[in-house]
Amino acid sequence: MKVAYVLNSPRAATYKLGQMILPQLEAGTHGVRVVGIFFFDDNVFVLRRGDPIGERLSEVARSEGILLMMCDMCALERGLAEGEPRWCDPATGRGRTTPGEIRVVATVDGVEVGCFPDLYAALADDPPDQVISL
Repeated sequence: MKVAYVLNSPRAATYKLGQMILPQLEAGTHGVRVVGIFFFDDNVFVLRRGDPIGERLSEVARSEGILLMMCDMCALERGLAEGEPRWCDPATGRGRTTPGEIRVVATVDGVEVGCFPDLYAALADDPPDQVISL
């Protein structure tokens, strides 16, 4: 089975991912194949360059082919991305049909930044069987 995780509750990255899921991924005992992890709110902070959880996760993601993506608005607000929101016009707050330019800043290797359309496109070739929100 293939799963994708959406980390949207407080401490999901530092506690649930960092102390439960990541150690299992490193040991090869997680029991399912993780195809992606999407980070919201303060959960994006573990993806900062030098963060112990983020550095370990980056290594596992690289070897296992796991997508690491953080929410564009969350990353911009917390200084982990530069540019503008991908699918929301910053001047009007309305949706846009052409994506805005954005790039990650000072994150661990392999992190992408985007919104739901970007997540769907990134997982389209290897979709999860289940999406788990933590």
